[in-house]
Amino acid sequence: MTDWHQVFVNEGTFGLLVDGLIPVETADWSNGLVAPMYQGALITTGINTGYVEAAVAARESAPVAETWDEIVEVGVRTQGGNLKLESLMFGPVTDAPIPLPPSPSGWYRLRVHACGRALLRDMVSMDPVEKYLLTIWPGSEKNVTVVRTSERIEWASQAQHPTPAREPAPPVGHSPPMRKPS
Repeated sequence: MTDWHQVFVNEGTFGLLVDGLIPVETADWSNGLVAPMYQGALITTGINTGYVEAAVAARESAPVAETWDEIVEVGVRTQGGNLKLESLMFGPVTDAPIPLPPSPSGWYRLRVHACGRALLRDMVSMDPVEKYLLTIWPGSEKNVTVVRTSERIEWASQAQHPTPAREPAPPVGHSPPMRKPS
């Protein structure tokens, strides 16, 4: 059974984060729905601010594609950290990390299913009108796979976004990745 949660969205994003870290400088924004980072991923919503419904399902293997408005699959890495569904403003939705099946490489496939992103584009909604199912299983870093597209994903994939390196060397003299306030 999948537990659904209300997640507060600020600036059109929420995350599947490792130990609260947001290495946003490594985010790959190329597909318009999910931006994988050095660790974890950011999910782009239709609304700018408010609540969405979201759930995470960990599996042993790839699921069958379901019927949703948009579906994108990416590779994410955890490096043994605690992966949690999080509001970028208020932190983890639950205290318990997602119980991931073991992955010898630390790489997982993340499939993000979305519906309702076009309803209140760039607006505020305190009542959830969007729904997201994040499914994760052991896998590889392979490229982004757009399973089901929409105008919003097609527009984002045509835009010119810089694609950061997946495993940057730690910069000398720079601060560590941003961490949400407690």
